[in-house]
Amino acid sequence: MSTFSQHNFAGQKALIRVDFNVPLDKQTQAITDDNRMRAALPTIKKILADGGSVILMSHLGRPKEGPEAKYSLKHLVSHLQQLLGGDTKVFFADDCIGEQAYLTASMLKGGEVLLLENLRFYKEEEKGDRGFAEKLSKLGDVYVNDAFGTAHRAHASTAIIADYFEAGKKMFGLLMEGEVSAAEKVLHKSDRPFTAIIGGAKVSDKILILENLLERATDIIIGGGMAYTFMKAMGGQIGNSLCEEDRLETARDIIAKAEAKGVCIHLPGDSLIADKFDAAANTSSAPSNAIPDGWMGLDIGPIACDEFAKVIKASKTILWNGPMGVFEMQKFQHGTKVIATAVAEATEAGAFSLVGGGDSVAAVNQFGFAEKVSYVSTGGGAMLEYFEGKVLPGIAAIK
Repeated sequence: MSTFSQHNFAGQKALIRVDFNVPLDKQTQAITDDNRMRAALPTIKKILADGGSVILMSHLGRPKEGPEAKYSLKHLVSHLQQLLGGDTKVFFADDCIGEQAYLTASMLKGGEVLLLENLRFYKEEEKGDRGFAEKLSKLGDVYVNDAFGTAHRAHASTAIIADYFEAGKKMFGLLMEGEVSAAEKVLHKSDRPFTAIIGGAKVSDKILILENLLERATDIIIGGGMAYTFMKAMGGQIGNSLCEEDRLETARDIIAKAEAKGVCIHLPGDSLIADKFDAAANTSSAPSNAIPDGWMGLDIGPIACDEFAKVIKASKTILWNGPMGVFEMQKFQHGTKVIATAVAEATEAGAFSLVGGGDSVAAVNQFGFAEKVSYVSTGGGAMLEYFEGKVLPGIAAIK
C-alpha cells in the first residue's frame, strides 16, 4: 500500500518538491507545455482534500548568477491557479527561504497553496548545501518528493532535505511512486520476452543502459542514428550517416556480449535514406549496411519496420527509450510511428510497456499513444540513469 495514500495530511503543511521546470515562450513567458505541472496535480489535490496546505518548491531553467526575471516561478502562478480550480488560493513568495516565504507559509490554512521562488536562484541548491536544505525544511511539517525528473541530482531540495524529517514525515508523492514502481517492474520483475527499444543519435549516450540491459532483456532493438555506428562496426557501408568512429569497438563489444548471453540484438535491415539532413531532402531506401556515398539514413525502412513490430508484439515487457529516426521531420517519422503503434498493440494484448526519455515521450504524445501504453515517464535523465543501474539520490534519500 502507498505510504502517501495512507497518510492523512489534515492540519499539516506539506513541503513538496515538484518538477515545474516547464518551457516558457521567450517573448510572452507563457507556458508552452504544462505536462510536468499536470503530473503533480494528483499529489497536490490529495493533500488539499485531506485538509492540509501545500508549499511547492521547484527549479526553472538554469539561472547563472542569482535571480533572473525570465526564470521566475511567478510566471506559473496564474496557470497553477487555473489547474487547481478557482476556489483554491495560490500564494507566491518572491524567495524560497526569506522572511516572506516563512511568514506566508506559517499563515497558510488548510486547502491553500504557496509557490516558492526558483530554488536555483541560490547556488547552494545545486551544491547540495546542508544549511540551505535545513532552511527549506523549516517551511513544512512533512516532506514529499514528487520530482522524479530531478531524482538523479543530489541537490539540497531533492536529497539532502530528507535528513531533516523523521521517518514517517518524508515520502514519495503519487507521481514519484508511479515512476519508481514502473521502473522497478521493468528492471527487476519483468515478464519475458522482454524487449528494450533503444534509439537516439549516439551510442556514447546509451552505452551504460545497453550494458545493463544485456543482463535483463531477451531482445534489444537498436534504431536511430546510433544504429549506423553498429552497422559500420560490422563492416557495413553507411554513406554519410551519423557515426561515432571512436565507438566502433564499443559497438562490436556489445554485439559480442549479447551473443554470449543469448540476447538477440535487432538492427534495422533497411533504411529510409536522404541526400541531405533536411525536411525537403530527396529520399530513397537502401539496406542499412549498403548506403551509397552522399546519402544518409534518417529513418528505419519498411523491412525493419515489419521485423521490429513483430518482435515488439511478441513481447511481455517493453522498455522504449529513443526514436527510430528524425521524427521531428514528417518525412522521417514513419518508423517511430510504427514502433509506437506496435508498443500500443502489445500493451493492449497484455504486455507492460514503459516509455522513457524526452524524444520517445514526445513521440508517443505527438502520435496520440500516451494513453495506450502502460506508463510514460516524466524523467528523461533520471530514467536513463535508473536503467543504467545507478542509485538515484532523490530515491535513496526517502528509501
